[in-house]
Amino acid sequence: MTTLFYLTMLIALLAALQVVRGLNAVHALLHLIVALLALALLFFLLGAPFAAALEVIVYAGAIMVLMVFVIMMLNQGDAAVEQERAWLDGASWRGPGLLCALLLLELGYLLLASDTGSAGWRPVAAAEVGRALYGPYLLLVELASMLLLAALVGAWHLARALKNRRGEES
Repeated sequence: MTTLFYLTMLIALLAALQVVRGLNAVHALLHLIVALLALALLFFLLGAPFAAALEVIVYAGAIMVLMVFVIMMLNQGDAAVEQERAWLDGASWRGPGLLCALLLLELGYLLLASDTGSAGWRPVAAAEVGRALYGPYLLLVELASMLLLAALVGAWHLARALKNRRGEES
């Protein structure tokens, strides 16, 4: 189990490094999804399958879809369309695909081995997660949601201003 933990941690770190280092927003987004999936597997390894499921559903699912919409909203025109066509080749998907395949193999091994309780870990119930999130951390959870909303509204205003400037130039 320790080896799987460190391998998953390494995958998360490599993917996060690619997010920070990446020059392309879509590629960075793909690596961010890999990093979030690796974090979900780390939660599972630590005995918190509910937190792992929330990580996949909320972060790797919903928030990443929101980020894709923001990137689409900031579309730069015909040059961006040609660049997106170039992204559809298989080369840009190899790195994230390989890292996701490694995570899937680890998860399969963990589910088949089913000895996560041997290290003294116990599963965390949904009620415990709810009490922890909406007890002492209620203000932080609400602030995070407001920050995401502000980021979305800001992106919309940026895209609208850019569109208005392009309309005046033509």
